Amino acid sequence: MGLSIGIVGLPNVGKSTLFNALLGAAQAAAANYPFCTIEPNVGVVPVPDARLDALSALFKPKKTTPTTLEFVDIAGLVAGASKGEGLGNQFLANIREVDAIAHVLRCFEDPDVVHVAGKVDPRGDRDVVETELMLKDLDSVEKKRERALKNTKAAGKAGELAKLEVAALDRVKAGLEAGTPVRAQPLSDDDRAAVKDLFLLTSKPVLYIANVDESQLGKEATDPSILAVKALADAEGAPMVEISGKVESELVELAPPERAEYLASLGLEEPGLHRLVHAGYRLLGLMTYFTSGEDECRAWTVRQGSRAPQAAGVIHTDFEKGFIKAEVIRIEDLLELKTEAACREKGKLRIEGKDYVVQDGDVMHFRFNV
Repeated sequence: MGLSIGIVGLPNVGKSTLFNALLGAAQAAAANYPFCTIEPNVGVVPVPDARLDALSALFKPKKTTPTTLEFVDIAGLVAGASKGEGLGNQFLANIREVDAIAHVLRCFEDPDVVHVAGKVDPRGDRDVVETELMLKDLDSVEKKRERALKNTKAAGKAGELAKLEVAALDRVKAGLEAGTPVRAQPLSDDDRAAVKDLFLLTSKPVLYIANVDESQLGKEATDPSILAVKALADAEGAPMVEISGKVESELVELAPPERAEYLASLGLEEPGLHRLVHAGYRLLGLMTYFTSGEDECRAWTVRQGSRAPQAAGVIHTDFEKGFIKAEVIRIEDLLELKTEAACREKGKLRIEGKDYVVQDGDVMHFRFNV
């Protein structure tokens, strides 16, 4: 689907360490899992899914293909980025192109890695980045308001529409001036329509990453820095993931048996990167359906609420144009009964039409005619 998450933060908070660990994890995955680096700072990472692994074990296909998510390592931001300081223009342009933001906040102490502010302060780090994004959004809104204001002098309907647009832009502007990101403003549909073409930076959904060292893992209930990140996330209703970039970098270098042993020694059930990918997937409102067979078992990404023809269109546009029906089995039923024939016999295979809303974990086969 081409959806992407930008990894943002101040310099030296561990963004690139996490990004490189994501790429390492992708490269360390099974050879038939697709992975690519589109640019030096863009990577396509498989979404870990035990259900696909189980489906593959059942069918033993020639090929197993997970669904993927794109991550972008965005240049470190500094105060003044909205005015072009540092790599500000590049940073802000890159954020404009992503669909969501993963905000890395440094929670670890390390005398060898200098913090740009001189101290570990995740809330302060967040505030610097958020302020720069809001300042840039404010600039975008003000420029559009100036153009719309000129149109208010037009006669008739054009002038009236321009006045409504100015009023909407004024509401967004007031929110930004009060320090409220667009995503947290109580905007009407008309307000959102007025700024839709601006692709405002603070309108994007956010998740927070608490980047910790090994000694902080499992201390989310007591560590002050981690608690500060949790408070930020809870206040916004945003997801938070606790990760040690250093540990994740070490994990991807290990063979699978050693990796499992290392995770167990840390009291972890899965790598933090898996939690990050899943959190990003949910943040974007995505879910997974599957196709299965002897040639290939594959996971496909669709938006929550998608109907069957839209899901078919993810495979090929012809599937959507010529959609007739979909055969649907819940993956847990297929894994239990082992074959599609057994599912049909037990009444677990359903025939669904164009109005069917796809559910996460559906195994689907589409009938179409073009």
